[in-house]
Formats: sequence, structure tokens, C-alpha cells
Amino acid sequence: MDNKRQAQTIIIIALLLLALLAGLIWWLKPKSAATPVTNAATSINSTSASTTSSTTITNVDTQAANGNKSAIFTTGLEHMPRSLQDTDVDGEIIIDENKQLVATEGLRHLFDYFLSAMGEEDEATIIARVEAYIRHRTPEPAASSAIEVFRQYITYLKEIGSLEESYGNLQMQATQSGEIDLNLIAQRSQDVNRLRQQLFDKDTIQAFFGGEDAYEDYSIAMVRIEQDNSLNTAQKKASREDYISRLPEGDIKQNFQKQANFGELTQRTEEMKAKGASKEELFVMRRGLVGEAAASRLAQVDTEDANFDTRFNQYQAKRQALIGNAGSEANAQEQIDQLERSQFSESERKRLTGYAELQKMTLIDLTNNL
Repeated sequence: MDNKRQAQTIIIIALLLLALLAGLIWWLKPKSAATPVTNAATSINSTSASTTSSTTITNVDTQAANGNKSAIFTTGLEHMPRSLQDTDVDGEIIIDENKQLVATEGLRHLFDYFLSAMGEEDEATIIARVEAYIRHRTPEPAASSAIEVFRQYITYLKEIGSLEESYGNLQMQATQSGEIDLNLIAQRSQDVNRLRQQLFDKDTIQAFFGGEDAYEDYSIAMVRIEQDNSLNTAQKKASREDYISRLPEGDIKQNFQKQANFGELTQRTEEMKAKGASKEELFVMRRGLVGEAAASRLAQVDTEDANFDTRFNQYQAKRQALIGNAGSEANAQEQIDQLERSQFSESERKRLTGYAELQKMTLIDLTNNL
């Protein structure tokens, strides 16, 4: 592999690690992770309110949208944007016995549910919709508190977007050496925390972002271990296991343990396949790491992948023959399309271009390493 290709690979890996810090929290975190609520006597569960109405958007919607925003909605669910039609409202509003709002992660889910329609609806319409939804289901003073938190959350999303863009550009510049700049990430975390403290109280910060922070801390710890050149492979593995073992018991720890197991699973699978391991040997190894059910599913995936590989190689040979007979790919395109339809399902055909490119990259890497 030449120097230019090495540099490109290093930058891509570094950027993927950076993306992990923002994306891993949603990839791993359970969607319905519970947040402890103290003295929560009353639960107003949004998921009981269904938007299964198939009402289509008519001229009435357009006229209402151009009028007074506060007068558009009564329940907040009238004339839902197309992307939210036939869905259940995600999230919750929790109040205590004194009708005071209790901040929960579910409240943030509720805000995100309606905000996901941004673009289909303008900001003013979404704000009016959410405020109507809250007031229709929530007594005072909890209703006004929830609306205030919602407006603070909108401000937070706008400001955090600008901050992340700035740090993303700086981090890209700092990864030219092939390592994530952990000092820069620490500074980013300080700025994020400062912004949160300006907008939210302590309880809301913990409810909205506590789980997210735990996942980010984990990601940073894993990067720090990976970049520690004083540790060999075995020591890095032990350090990762030690970090996870010291976490408090709960869903987050279990998810990290699963991720560690799947990381080891991927590495050991590649190593064993390279050594020519049998299906039975792979199954025993996988069962020990992720359980019998997952091991069975992975064995099925192996079979499906092997079948696809065989059909893909046959397709490539026939495709090249068609191009040779027709004189060019353009002249053979209709026949190639017919061949693809006869050999692959619709979902499989979407993989063909990317699969061919992956095979080329693998061949180049093997050639350069000879």
C-alpha cells in the first residue's frame, strides 16, 4: 500500500472514530431506556395518543399554516405531516403529585418526535403543534414548564449544531497524524456542558443527556486505550474489559459488554476464517461469545454470503462476456440489466456496485501486501 493510500486510510479511520462519539449513543442505546423518576405520581403517556388518522393534507392545511400559528391546533395532532401520519407519538410527559413537571428522557423523545418533521413544517408550526399537544394533555403548572423546556431545547439544538460543525472541522485538521485529538474533544465537552448549563437546570441535563454522556465517555475511553502505544493488543483488550467492569450495573453496561463481545467476535471470525476454520469451529467460538441463538443466525448469514459470492462471481463472468460480444458496456447494458434481474432479487441488485468496488479494494490491498 503506497503512502497516499495509507494517509487516506488513516484519515478515514480517524473520522469514523470521531463519528462514533456522536453516533454510538444512538446506535447502542436502547430506545426505551428508562430514566428513574422520583415521586412521579402521574404519567401522561404520549404513546397512547395515536396519529393513525389517514387525513390527507388539503387546502385547509395551507390556509391554516398561513394564518395565526397559535390558532391552528387544539390537540397538536391535527393534519400531521406526511412523515408522521400513521405513527404513534413517541415519548412521555411525567408529572408528580403536585402537578410539577418531572424531567425524563422520554420528554426529550417527545420533542424529537415532532421536530423530526422539520422541513415538512416550519419551526413556528412545529412549536405551535407541540405547545398545543402539551397543553391538551398536561395540567398547570407542568404544562408551562414543559413548554419552556421545549423552547430551551430548540435553542440548544441550534447552538449545538454550530458548535459541532466548528469542532468537526478542527478535528479533521487534527487527524492528519492518524490519531483523534483527545484534548480537543475534552474542550468540546466543556463547551457543550457550558451551553447546557446556560439553558437547563441540573435535573433536566441529567434526564436529557445523562445516557448520552455515558456513551461518549465510553467512546473516548476506547479511543484513548486504542491510541496508547505503550500497550500491546492483549493489554488493550484487558484495559477495555477493566473499564466496562467498573461501570455501574444497568442497560448501558450490558450494551457495552455486548459491543465488546461483538468486536472480539469480528476479529476472531476473520482470524479463524483465514486459517480455514470449519463451520463447526466457528459456531463453537461464536456460541461462547454471543450465545447459541446469535451463533445460529451468524451461521445462516455465512451461508447466504457464500451463496451470494458464488452468484456474483458467475454474474461478473457473464457480464464481461456480454460486454465483449457487444463491444462496449453501453451496448450491452440492456442485456446486463436482464442478467441482473435473472440472478438477483431487487434488494440484492442494490448491492452489486458497492460489492464490486469492495472486491477491487480488497484485491488492491492483497496485491500491495505481497
